[in-house]
Amino acid sequence: MRKSEFLTPSRNATRQLILIDEHAGGHHLPIVKSLVWPDEAATRLFAASLAAQPALAQCFVALHGELGAGKTSFVRYLLQALGVTGRIKSPTYAVLESYTVSEHGADTRPLDIWHFDFYRFDDPDEWEEAGFREIFASTGLKLAEWPEKVADKLPMADIDLHIAVETDALRQVRLVANTAAGAAVLENITP
Repeated sequence: MRKSEFLTPSRNATRQLILIDEHAGGHHLPIVKSLVWPDEAATRLFAASLAAQPALAQCFVALHGELGAGKTSFVRYLLQALGVTGRIKSPTYAVLESYTVSEHGADTRPLDIWHFDFYRFDDPDEWEEAGFREIFASTGLKLAEWPEKVADKLPMADIDLHIAVETDALRQVRLVANTAAGAAVLENITP
């Protein structure tokens, strides 16, 4: 049986949740890891290490950071590492780009991936009107840039990835696992 204790409920990236879950190996959540991407090569390497985590295939990853922080670049590297071929477009204007990878690592089942960019949303209700609830309820990997634009419409992210710009190339990155699925991904990632 799971036991949850909410300390200070909120819907932002600083929410505090302690979850005792046998499936998470007894981890207390959130799990936070910090790292530095000194350049694009480090971003690409981290994306590849994240893509190698089997549990990522069923996660929702919320990407936070100012304009130009590197959210879309990170997603491109991640999708390439997952096996997406061809042009990987930014969903800034389309809001959503979807992909299917025929095989994901040792898994021979197709992997559905949805990349959202909510930057242009003016009203959180646009998320509901667009029918995105069904996508978030389905299996597969969901990646969302600017999740704060849809406020409390989104489910809790398995992983919140925060990117802060330090210099033209250097990024400070903070990963927060909010769920057992997110913890399963982050437990093998070394900063």
